[in-house]
Amino acid sequence: MPPHAQPAAADSARELIAARGGRVTRTRVAVIEALQRSAHPLSHDEIGATLDGAGIGHDRVTLYRALDWLVEQGIAQRIAGGERAWRFEIRRDGDHRHAHFHCERCGQIVCLEDVPAAAPALPAGFAVARAELVLHGACADCGRAGVEGKKE
Repeated sequence: MPPHAQPAAADSARELIAARGGRVTRTRVAVIEALQRSAHPLSHDEIGATLDGAGIGHDRVTLYRALDWLVEQGIAQRIAGGERAWRFEIRRDGDHRHAHFHCERCGQIVCLEDVPAAAPALPAGFAVARAELVLHGACADCGRAGVEGKKE
């Protein structure tokens, strides 16, 4: 089972929130659980649909605030997706950084666990807050023609 597909107990989501001094809300817990269950980074709309499917009432602003808080606390991370839409994934293993692949045709973002997103050596006095490596192209389903057709 891929690491992103591991189911998480609600207790673990509650513990993550409480350990950072946050309010344990139904929305925050549900967002963490959705991210933990997902095999790929999710958009705001995909997370909202997951909450809707689970019968968890929410509004767009509450969901944005929950995601912002999770990112600020280091529980989740934000990945630049296509068309100015952020995608989110749960942070795992502390400093583990990996690359992502963005299909420019269908918009899918896939985690590339075997490709490290390491920061380069920096000049003295510089400090990396985060590093992000996103490769762009066409996924296997869309094929190379999808990217070539988009360039026209």
